[in-house]
Amino acid sequence: MRTRETACAYDRYGVHMNHLFTPLQIREVLLRNRIAVSPMCEYSSENGFASDWHMVHLGSRAVGGAGLVFTEAAAVEPRGRISPQDLGIYEDGHVEPLRRITGFIAEHGAAPGIQLAHAARKASTAAPWLGGRPLSEEQGGWRGLAAPSALPFDAAYQTPDPLDEAGIRAIVSAFGRAAERAVEAGFKVVEIHAAHGYLLHEFLSPLSNRRADAYGGSFENRVRLLEEVAAEIRRRIPQGLPLFVRISATDWTEGGWTIDDSVALAERLGPLGVDLIDCSSGGNVPRAEIPIGPGYQTEFAARIRREACVLTGAVGMITAPQQADHIVRSGQADLVLLARALLRDPYWPQQAALELKQPIPTPPQYERAWPRG
Repeated sequence: MRTRETACAYDRYGVHMNHLFTPLQIREVLLRNRIAVSPMCEYSSENGFASDWHMVHLGSRAVGGAGLVFTEAAAVEPRGRISPQDLGIYEDGHVEPLRRITGFIAEHGAAPGIQLAHAARKASTAAPWLGGRPLSEEQGGWRGLAAPSALPFDAAYQTPDPLDEAGIRAIVSAFGRAAERAVEAGFKVVEIHAAHGYLLHEFLSPLSNRRADAYGGSFENRVRLLEEVAAEIRRRIPQGLPLFVRISATDWTEGGWTIDDSVALAERLGPLGVDLIDCSSGGNVPRAEIPIGPGYQTEFAARIRREACVLTGAVGMITAPQQADHIVRSGQADLVLLARALLRDPYWPQQAALELKQPIPTPPQYERAWPRG
């Protein structure tokens, strides 16, 4: 198992022995390769329950050869859903449908992972194909959105209610209880969603956090809630299970959260038991100017990995096997998380292994599709 210190030594001496299909050991979980299914909202739940859609969507990517399969963002309380159709893990009844899915994923060689989330001021919206607009109560939405400050995300959104200290304690507890349910459901990796303008990111960024108490103002205060959530989850899950945190490495907006902040945050999260920083960006303010292009966020993963001495995951417009392999071989990240590429082709890992001439287990039912002569 690589520690934070050996990760630094690995970079210092320029020894990069790993590639896309090298197994990755994190605590007691062994990922069969460095390909992960990134969390992708499916808007296919009723009252937070996983459905047959989730079984097929997630299960097919395990069959396809990914090493780690994440669910979409799973809300830790009902008001924290992005939409009424979001996946949830805020009640005990959600466990059993998820357990069926994690069993299938594990049976086919992948590690099942779950992303725990709270949408905060970006909650109560319609699914994208229904317009994605904020919903009123009459349209199936809800009132009483929680946030660090009374600042709506955009003009059409509700003005949220600032959390008081009791509300903050309840949020920390909700994340912890959700993590316990995740373990009961059979998940082997837990990820905290602290990106894309949702609750924990809102506390991190000075653009959305205007508080004057212990959770606002200074960097140390703004990161406090995420640190408390990470410590609470680490306390409630087995020591052998990995804990990831997804961050937006930058707000892409002047006066906002920066990559320098992200490096400093990663240095603080490691000692709390966080094993990997999943590096995305943006989402906290509308209409930010983001220079989108192939691998445009990979440098964030590389810098955090290099300077904070922590494992990282790269995400964002990674589509080609050679591109993904290069990210790992060059030491920019330890894990590559794919979204749209795996939506287009659940069997992307099988084709990548063929192109890169690497071995990969293939279900016997599908062996005729990928001859390995």
